[in-house]
Amino acid sequence: MKRTLLCILLALLQPFSSHLNADTVLVLGDSISAAYGIQRAEGWVALLEQKLDKLDDNHVVVNGSISGETTGGGLARLGTMLVLHKPDIVILELGGNDGLRGYPIEIIQDNMKQMLELIQSVEAKVLILGMRIPPNYGTRYTEAFYNIYQNLPKSPEHHLIPFFMEGIGDQPELMQADQVHPTSQAQPILLSRVWNELSKMLGVQ
Repeated sequence: MKRTLLCILLALLQPFSSHLNADTVLVLGDSISAAYGIQRAEGWVALLEQKLDKLDDNHVVVNGSISGETTGGGLARLGTMLVLHKPDIVILELGGNDGLRGYPIEIIQDNMKQMLELIQSVEAKVLILGMRIPPNYGTRYTEAFYNIYQNLPKSPEHHLIPFFMEGIGDQPELMQADQVHPTSQAQPILLSRVWNELSKMLGVQ
């Protein structure tokens, strides 16, 4: 009886033990990463998980993205998520909603810096997905917003994609009717852009 119970316990623990030494990738983003307007399984984060699953079972992807999220909201949630998931890599895709709402550049930049410091404190790597906002916000604000990502502290553990949506936002067939969110057809492009950097960070091909 005891041997039977032990076998059952080991069987139950096996799925968890297989991930004990796994590399965990935490994605903290807004609607772009939360697959707004499309099936969640079609989003670039889900496609990333599928890609890593095909390589091996030594990677875990956690999608902590929420539609409408801001850098302030991300900062408020990040500490708990770092403790809960203990990620090796954090992908930050935030700031777009701050810019569209016209939040002060200084506040957005400070929130981003604090998130980087939190990630650094747990010795995780970070991949930042930069954003741009429409030109109708004025040249001064739009350029200052774009430069937030460029001016963040640099280190070997910090990687940056200057403009995550480059070549997508100006292609109507790749954008939903709101002209803000990418379609399912755009998701493999977003994944490819992330993978170019993330694969180096993970040490995989």
